Amino acid sequence: MDRRAITARRATHMNPQAAQQAQNYLRTRVLTATPEQLQLMLFDGALRFGEQARAAMGKRDWEGTYNHIGRVQKIIAELTASLKHDVNPELCGKLASLYNYAHRKLTEACIDHAPEALDEAMKVLRYQRETWVMLLDQLGKQKAAVHAGKIDMPAPAARMEAQIRMTA
Repeated sequence: MDRRAITARRATHMNPQAAQQAQNYLRTRVLTATPEQLQLMLFDGALRFGEQARAAMGKRDWEGTYNHIGRVQKIIAELTASLKHDVNPELCGKLASLYNYAHRKLTEACIDHAPEALDEAMKVLRYQRETWVMLLDQLGKQKAAVHAGKIDMPAPAARMEAQIRMTA
């Protein structure tokens, strides 16, 4: 999450105007995000709500725990619905199983007030987020290489090469 988003989130606790600005910033961020960035935002949101559920559970605030876990479960449902089984059925099947496992662990955490079950679900989501970030990094490098190959740049002149050798 970038610095402005963190600042915006903190500002929501200060006054209604700051809360509205934060809402507008988040709305703009979502509307201008690529599908890949939206997926990352879902992981970030799930992890944030999971942390809030953990804090509520530590205070024995069962209503807060329930509400935050419910938000994580809604995000998991969205992640599951966004799987494209027609593109890669085997991978999507594995991801759906992982998401289902995390959802079950969240239900267990909510019903049994079990922090270890919540931690297990968050571990799965954290791992998925890390994997997604690595994939985005790799895709970015591939796109950059493709675009760099399309740039029509003239070869350096002999004089420029000589100057580079002298300074190096």
